[in-house]
Amino acid sequence: MADSSTPLRVPTRKLEAFIASAFEAVGISKAEAKTIAELMVRADVQGSEGHGVFRLPQYIRRIKGGAVNLKPKIRMAREAAGMGLVDGDNGMGHLVMRYATEKAIEKAKGAGVAWVGVRMSNHAGPASLYASMPLEHDMVGLYLAVGNANHLPPWGGLDMLLSTNPIAVAVPGGEEPGIVLDMATTVAAYGKVKTKAQRGEMMPEGWMMDREGRPLTDPRRASEGFLLPIGGYKGYGLALVIGILAGTLNGAAMGKDVVDFNADDTSVTNTGHVIVAINIEVFQPVADFKRQMDTLIRDIRDSRRLPGVDRIRLPGEGSHAARAERAKNGIPLPAPLLASLNELAAQLKISPLA
Repeated sequence: MADSSTPLRVPTRKLEAFIASAFEAVGISKAEAKTIAELMVRADVQGSEGHGVFRLPQYIRRIKGGAVNLKPKIRMAREAAGMGLVDGDNGMGHLVMRYATEKAIEKAKGAGVAWVGVRMSNHAGPASLYASMPLEHDMVGLYLAVGNANHLPPWGGLDMLLSTNPIAVAVPGGEEPGIVLDMATTVAAYGKVKTKAQRGEMMPEGWMMDREGRPLTDPRRASEGFLLPIGGYKGYGLALVIGILAGTLNGAAMGKDVVDFNADDTSVTNTGHVIVAINIEVFQPVADFKRQMDTLIRDIRDSRRLPGVDRIRLPGEGSHAARAERAKNGIPLPAPLLASLNELAAQLKISPLA
């Protein structure tokens, strides 16, 4: 028998059913609860642990607090051949972004490239979840978003005016699984800080700094400091520009208007996103592009290595490996997470996971 430190492995279908039942218990329709659950579990399957079932108690708190519209009328507010602006009507972010991504793919089939912005949405999980959807249609996907809490000051400042503002790009391969880059503009996403805190683990130096400029490694003291940007001032600039494109351009929250959904269960966040679909066929035959991608991937993977380096890795390899392993063996749920989910089940009067 596994000891208490060994994560429980839960089959994906069982976890989906549990998540869906939780959302149904707070008033979301059966069909929409199923959609959200599938997307959340897909995040866990690919190893994005800070954005999967870990977020369920938080989502439920915000729904109970009246911060989310359970019956949104998601629609195109503005539209042209190669663009659109989606108004999510404050619905669950997963539903809003699924709608926006499907619209971008549909438009890119005709226009070649489609840029769809989103306003009045909510937290929607990992960036790569939506950037990867166009891959199924032989398209390149690009996703940008404004994070749901400000944990980053301007370079050299102290006021929290920026978030982790992620970017994801997914490019298909042929025989190779392709490239999927998913990154925050901070050294670590805040979800990783929260998972460290839940598990009682410390953070490595370089993730956060306190307001005196000293390294902050205790995630329980995260409120005393701020996340650090990737690449110093360059990461700050990237976070700012992504926030403008995903937030300001769409009429969504940015800067001081961003609501900290970790601490606030009642306010509307007006979260902004962008999804771009690029139809490869417009540029060249898909088969030719995929062959070129396979060659490029192999050239990089097989290139000469520094002493002590075991292999050259490419963006998305870790998620691809996690997907194969977890689809077979189930999703690992550490004891603290499992306890919080079973506590939630008791509150909602639904069947617990274990």
